[in-house]
Amino acid sequence: MPLWLYWILLGLIAGSLAKFLVPGRDPSGCIITIVLGIVGAFLGGWLGTRFFGWGTVSAGVLDFRSIGIATVGAIVLLLIGRLFRRRL
Repeated sequence: MPLWLYWILLGLIAGSLAKFLVPGRDPSGCIITIVLGIVGAFLGGWLGTRFFGWGTVSAGVLDFRSIGIATVGAIVLLLIGRLFRRRL
């Protein structure tokens, strides 16, 4: 599978799981969900290696660890976005 397709698929899965696991209304569409998951994968990989020793998101391998790390990062981004949206 090409690397760009892997990141889109990982972003879609992680973003969808994050939106499912965090209760509340989110009116964003499919593209925003994918971007949320991709950026969440980068954030989750950084947090996982820097603070928790979880390892990184494995590029080119779609396994449960990569999906979990990306989902945790997407949840963090989703919560931060909701905090900023409430303050505005």
